[in-house]
Amino acid sequence: MGATMSSDSSRSPASRPRPMRPGSGSLRALDAVLQSVESVRNGGALYLLLLSFALAGWLLVSAQRLLGGESWWPGGALAAAAFLVVLYGSTAAGLVLMDEALGRVPRHPLDALRAAPAPAHRLLAVVLTVLLLAAVLLVATAGLLWLARLPGVGAAWLGLLVPVVVPVLGLVALVMVTLVGPIAAPAAWFGLRWRQILALLMRQLQVRPVHAVLLSAAVSLLSAAVAGLISFMVLAGGRAFAALAAGLLGLPLAVPPFLSALFGMGLRVAPGAAPLPEHTSAAITGAGLVFALGLVVPGAVYLRGLCELFLALRGADAGADADADLEADAARSAPVADPGASPATAAPD
Repeated sequence: MGATMSSDSSRSPASRPRPMRPGSGSLRALDAVLQSVESVRNGGALYLLLLSFALAGWLLVSAQRLLGGESWWPGGALAAAAFLVVLYGSTAAGLVLMDEALGRVPRHPLDALRAAPAPAHRLLAVVLTVLLLAAVLLVATAGLLWLARLPGVGAAWLGLLVPVVVPVLGLVALVMVTLVGPIAAPAAWFGLRWRQILALLMRQLQVRPVHAVLLSAAVSLLSAAVAGLISFMVLAGGRAFAALAAGLLGLPLAVPPFLSALFGMGLRVAPGAAPLPEHTSAAITGAGLVFALGLVVPGAVYLRGLCELFLALRGADAGADADADLEADAARSAPVADPGASPATAAPD
């Protein structure tokens, strides 16, 4: 017995599911999602996202130039490389944020980058599997719609299909947007295998689809709110900076290109046109860095929110399993009355 107790106590609390109390699970899960805003202080995750977005942006610009010159293979290779950079970089950031959500010491960014390929590939496998199932559904739907070409019954058949096919396709799209990616990604960061992730998705669809969808929507809304606050901050700070630099001090700063660069809209100088003033070019370069920082902060909040979403659903599953075990134990320990005894004898004193 002592060995059993020692083995249980040696397990890290983060390695066990966090069961939720009945009646308070939804509020606790929502509170955990709201706490994901604390990820703005996770320097490792911000660094990984900033590095991956900057490198992917440079690769996409290079790919655009090559594709514009009809260099299809090099341009396509650079575009694929940009996708892999974002995939591995966001996965590495997700690993760091999952460590934080579990109460562990976040791993070093280099260690996260080394560990990123395996969960990233598991996530790709899950997404491809779901896309394959969706393609099968679309082919079956196309076959049903083809029957509407039959003379005589085609119009009536099409009228019957509309109230069935439209909700089904819309539901599939909703599930893919709000459940597949938002649950599969943190599940892969947590360490679940391909089949385990698919089983987790099926369990959420069977047991608590509305709860999971609403929590996923809460994560997206929180990230959008953070992005809106950052946009306001950048716009207010940019206008104040431009007013001080160009209006008060008289520096040669072109304000419209500078404000556009703060929101990621680059400026292309036409061939033969006069180059931008030196101060404007420097300000646009700094504005690009501000835009990158404003992009990664909502991204970090969203990824941490996905971690909390996964842990909340996992804790709900653990609580449901614990309740089922308690009910089974109660059923096994309940006294069984003797069929031959009279009611007065069988009843307790």
